[in-house]
Amino acid sequence: MTPEKESPTPISAVEYLRTNFCASDRLAVLVRNRDRGETMQRIATSARIAEPSFQEWLRFKNEKESCDIYLGMNSLKPESRGRTKEDIQTIRHLYLDIDVDGPSALAKIQTSTLVPPPNYVLNTSPDKFQVVWRIENASQEQAELLQRAMARKFGGDPAATDSTRVLRLPGFLNRKYNTDFRVHAEKHTDRVHHLQDFRLRTEPIETDFRPRHHSQTPAPSVTRPISQSEHDWAYAKRALARGDNPEEIIRRIADFRGSDKSDPVYYARLTVTKALADLDMSPMQSNNSVKPDDEGGERETQR
Repeated sequence: MTPEKESPTPISAVEYLRTNFCASDRLAVLVRNRDRGETMQRIATSARIAEPSFQEWLRFKNEKESCDIYLGMNSLKPESRGRTKEDIQTIRHLYLDIDVDGPSALAKIQTSTLVPPPNYVLNTSPDKFQVVWRIENASQEQAELLQRAMARKFGGDPAATDSTRVLRLPGFLNRKYNTDFRVHAEKHTDRVHHLQDFRLRTEPIETDFRPRHHSQTPAPSVTRPISQSEHDWAYAKRALARGDNPEEIIRRIADFRGSDKSDPVYYARLTVTKALADLDMSPMQSNNSVKPDDEGGERETQR
């Protein structure tokens, strides 16, 4: 007789905390009330957040005051009072937010040979999921590049790939929609993954895209056509040198490359960042500073 396939194990908020983090990990908890437009952030150890009193306070905010509850997925430095990239101490997880064609995208992940089985799948609302892998010995840059690669491959949200992201905490109600939805988490494995377990290309800028215009009869002295990425980089340098706002340059490049880039905003921001570095300029040396998408105390994945 063939044994029945073991069903994934539902997991509570406290168990989720205890199996995902070290007790001493400092984490960000966000509590958002959309009706009042209010967001509060609390930073505490994983052990403290798992305590009955803290969980009772979260349940009160969630059920009585209609707040949404989110948890940072990477640990913060001991002195941190915020949740910027500079505050991140250790990368604990990779994650993917799936809000379009959720069941199909989830099936592709679960049968893919390019990524290992996820540790957790959170069902955050009907047909929307957050997929979580535990990982160790990964840098912020490596984690973010992998998350962007997974978003491109499996159809996840490219805006939910930074290391400061907060995801929903299982067991609490999703209060974003007219009908409340209890966030449900399933644990699929206890394994802690490593970078070599993920076999996706993670180049920050694609190197195989073609320039928009090709010369039919290139001059003999031209060894190769200039790629569109080189045109974009040169444009960014010229615009920065004349004092244009970096955010405006990012918008222009993203709009121009929107039809041939899987994540045009990320591509444009990286291009402008590299141009700033080449010019030996800080963002503040231009008219307005570049404000990365992943900074700020109120940014979260709201699926």
